[in-house]
Amino acid sequence: MRIRRPRPARLGTTAVFALAGLIFWLSFTVSGGNNIRTDDSLLHMSDLIRERARQNESLESATAALREDIAGLTAESEREEPAAPDRRRDLEQLTGAAGLADLTGGGLTVTLTDAPPDAVPLLPDVPEPSPNDLVIHQQDLQAVVNALWAGGASGVQVMDQRLVSTSAVRCVGNTLILQGRLYSPPYTVTAVGDRDRLRAALDASPEIANYRQYVRAYGLGWQVDAHESVTLPAYGGSVALRHARPVE
Repeated sequence: MRIRRPRPARLGTTAVFALAGLIFWLSFTVSGGNNIRTDDSLLHMSDLIRERARQNESLESATAALREDIAGLTAESEREEPAAPDRRRDLEQLTGAAGLADLTGGGLTVTLTDAPPDAVPLLPDVPEPSPNDLVIHQQDLQAVVNALWAGGASGVQVMDQRLVSTSAVRCVGNTLILQGRLYSPPYTVTAVGDRDRLRAALDASPEIANYRQYVRAYGLGWQVDAHESVTLPAYGGSVALRHARPVE
């Protein structure tokens, strides 16, 4: 009896089908039966972020309305039983420092804008820009906010929201997420304070100096406007602090 040995070509074909079967099985196992090539998960996440932003905006409006009710009740109670002047003054100072009251005074507004998507180098010996070079980044906004605080700002507002001690300036791509709401450029940062000190703090910031190199090189936007008087509205969100708790 002769034992026939498999031909090399037949062995190769068998190995290819076995490998293909293994790949299909692994893909099915990893995906759980879902289409792993689709961008649906990213779209769902984007939709979720927008929906949460709408919910946060609605909750902030409800919170602001409740604050107005509380202010009215407090004023009525004050008329019936006036508080001591020292106590009233301390309360006003604490409320103002916490960003829970309107703030009016002289100040500055800084506007940062993305460069055109087809931007080219504006200076000699500057390399061609990458997409990353043409957009506002989180550190750029943070640099402006930090410089204004360092310049003695009494209050700071980013876009239409007042910053408080729990505020965090965060960006995903070139989209700003601030206190649960989404914003796109151009971005504005407004501060109330001594205008000369605020401007000097902006000029002294190394991070802003770095950003302004990209302004000159690729045309990103940088504009500083002075105000004789500007009003920052009170913070309208929740001031309740939350912290992590160990799992029991």
